[in-house]
Amino acid sequence: MRVQTLLFAWAFGALLEGLVGFGYPWAFVAPILISLGIPDLDAIRVAAIANNAPVSYGALGAPIIALAAVTGLPLLQLSGSVGHVVAVLALLPPWILIYLVSGKKGFRDGWPLAIVGSLGYIAGQFPVAVYLGPYLPDVAGAIICFAALLILLKFWKPKTVLGYGGVPVPKAEQNRFGGGNKRLKPGEVFHAWLPFIVLVITVVLWTGPWSLLPKYTPVKFSVDAGSSIAHGSKVSAAFSWAPFSGGTAIMASWIIVALLLRLSATQLREVFKRTWHQMWGACLVGVFIFGLAFVFNFSGMAGSLAFGFSKIGPWFIIVSPILGWIGVALSGSNTSTNAMFGAFQTAVGKMLGFPPLLLPTLNSVGSEVGKPVAPQTASVGVSTSRFVRNEGAVIRHNMAWTLILLIYLILIGVLFYLFFPSHTIFG
Repeated sequence: MRVQTLLFAWAFGALLEGLVGFGYPWAFVAPILISLGIPDLDAIRVAAIANNAPVSYGALGAPIIALAAVTGLPLLQLSGSVGHVVAVLALLPPWILIYLVSGKKGFRDGWPLAIVGSLGYIAGQFPVAVYLGPYLPDVAGAIICFAALLILLKFWKPKTVLGYGGVPVPKAEQNRFGGGNKRLKPGEVFHAWLPFIVLVITVVLWTGPWSLLPKYTPVKFSVDAGSSIAHGSKVSAAFSWAPFSGGTAIMASWIIVALLLRLSATQLREVFKRTWHQMWGACLVGVFIFGLAFVFNFSGMAGSLAFGFSKIGPWFIIVSPILGWIGVALSGSNTSTNAMFGAFQTAVGKMLGFPPLLLPTLNSVGSEVGKPVAPQTASVGVSTSRFVRNEGAVIRHNMAWTLILLIYLILIGVLFYLFFPSHTIFG
């Protein structure tokens, strides 16, 4: 159970979050965990807690891209600052997951799984976030984590095979979910991984620091206005149309995959039909939430709120991730929370003299910690379980562990603020 949980909920869940996001990992992973013997409600909680660390880079970096758009901060630097905090945050969830599925017994001989699982994800996530940008940290972290866990299991295995709740599994039952001795051919494995390989290569070449494509902006509108709070300064509301941004890279990779897989016209029609059926609501949410965010930010509401919160002083370092947690609990989306509160957190940081990237970073990571109690995410996550339209039970079941992770994040934020100079990470 420990091995399956880290492979499916932690590693595979991170891959799904990096590619799709929006609660999809819960919906996909929870039925797998249920089939392995975890009760429905506990399986959803495991999938949700495992989904914490990857959320800031979910849906190919959408939350970080939104945060950069509303704050005006450099995208690569923002990705790197979030990457530092997420790397520390990711040390804890594998330990929680092992405890949730096997109790204290799971730690006795299963601790190498937690160490390799966390460090494997960080080894892929961190360098990609810092040096390449926000598009692929989750994908790289998931793949490296997969490989690290599988290599570990080639040379080491827990002494005792444990089922759910830490109950030892008899040898006669240990191969129950093993699928017999059938092995896939190398060509079949390559064919299954081909879409992910194409996606990673295309997005890296297209969006890396060496590429000029995302920077091409043939159309740009902006309006300047005086600030009633920061007297003498101006606030600029800008819209830049970048036709070759990361989303276009994803579309290009999809076209390449479709050509390599030789999809027929019938299959293409079905793909577009199903995709539209799944995504039309998300398209509307994206339009309206960003419209609301721009009104909130540029009407003066964000500035006024920031001015009020700045009275807290340096103690705001504790409040910052809590506001991110509250924001995602209300909006259901890390991307939406960053769009709504990113500029506000940046304004508070300027007034209090914080490093420019620190508070927006804590807002984003605070949002990912709150995802297990976000109603919209829960609605998607329970869609493949018997808890449809009973999201309240799931949210209550997840609440305690999200608060533990929130406290852990607050400690991380305070430690970064006290011991790391601004120019090294958050400058």
